[in-house]
Amino acid sequence: MVYTEMMTCGALLHGDVERHLRFHPVEHPLALQLGGSDPAQLAHCAELANRWGYDEVNLNCGCPSERVQHGSFGACLMSEPELVAQCVSAMRATSGVPITVKHRLGIDSIEDYAFARRFVEVVAAAGCTTFIVHARNAVLKGLSPRENRDVPRLRYADVYRLKQEFPQLTIVVNGGIQDWAAVDSHLTHVDGAMLGRAAYHDSYLLAQTDARAFGSSEPAPSREQVVQAMYHYAGAECTQGTALRSIARHMLGLFHGHHGARLWRRLLSDAVLLARNDRGLLLSALEAVQRSPAAAVA
Repeated sequence: MVYTEMMTCGALLHGDVERHLRFHPVEHPLALQLGGSDPAQLAHCAELANRWGYDEVNLNCGCPSERVQHGSFGACLMSEPELVAQCVSAMRATSGVPITVKHRLGIDSIEDYAFARRFVEVVAAAGCTTFIVHARNAVLKGLSPRENRDVPRLRYADVYRLKQEFPQLTIVVNGGIQDWAAVDSHLTHVDGAMLGRAAYHDSYLLAQTDARAFGSSEPAPSREQVVQAMYHYAGAECTQGTALRSIARHMLGLFHGHHGARLWRRLLSDAVLLARNDRGLLLSALEAVQRSPAAAVA
């Protein structure tokens, strides 16, 4: 399951809906992550998600940025579980897809497990059956969003406890998960694991997903096959006005820890080459990596 970046209700209510919600069919199953706290607005956005063919709508109750706090949504919503429950109920009434919630274990100095437990209990009563739990607190004052991804301590045991106390719910753990050994360990306690930065910085990690998580016997695609597939994808996207830069920058980690990684990143970050908006850059970068000395790893 792929999750979009958080989309605010305001962006969908007052902005270019097609630009925000358009996606490629290969991205299924795909969840739209919303930021908001007004039940009526969220209900409208959930209906839009349904209309555009998303498979899930996720309410963000975990983002700690100050800008989000000023909009009264994100992690600060954890202190208002009844309001979150109202939002979930309103979205469920207009959307034909599951409504899920992503949240932290606590906010600021509140590290009492009972705080997270009550939040889940109240929101679950409104019909939410899936909770994606970032196993850290969100510090709303004093830490930047970047620092909030690392500084608050990880408390995986509290996420596991939520699953033990709410066995009927789907509990997915998030935060600090870097490799398949960690995923395998978490899956002995909870229903799922969400990869964030690890999947971004080392995207080939995902090539093992079908075999490791879903028992597929199909061989994983090679990095070369991934580049070929992205070459064809970029052709379709660039003809619709998407800049190659917007695609290439998400591919920088494809060769992470592998032969030619540094060269790959340099070529796909070259402003002059990207300015041509020629998808052929992907293939030429691949060829350069394949010709490069075996020691070029970083």
